[in-house]
Amino acid sequence: MAKNWKKSALTEQQKAICYFAEKLTLNPGHIEMKDISIIKKFGYSDKDLSEIVQIVSYFNYINRVADGLGLAPEYFIDELGYKKNLEQ
Repeated sequence: MAKNWKKSALTEQQKAICYFAEKLTLNPGHIEMKDISIIKKFGYSDKDLSEIVQIVSYFNYINRVADGLGLAPEYFIDELGYKKNLEQ
């Protein structure tokens, strides 16, 4: 899933969140009511949408802070964001 979530076994409902998150991350100024309507068609409530936006936005924020400060990922995190098995 980390390599290609679009071709993963996620449900269409889960993929709807991912498409929204991708757009909010890459083109935040282009979110339209159409995008919100799509999320709601998959059964997500206004509260769910608020939580989705807040979580995606938080991770975008914290990644930009880390990038802006030139921080490297923790030594125990691999290139896909997984915790490395350090017990080898």
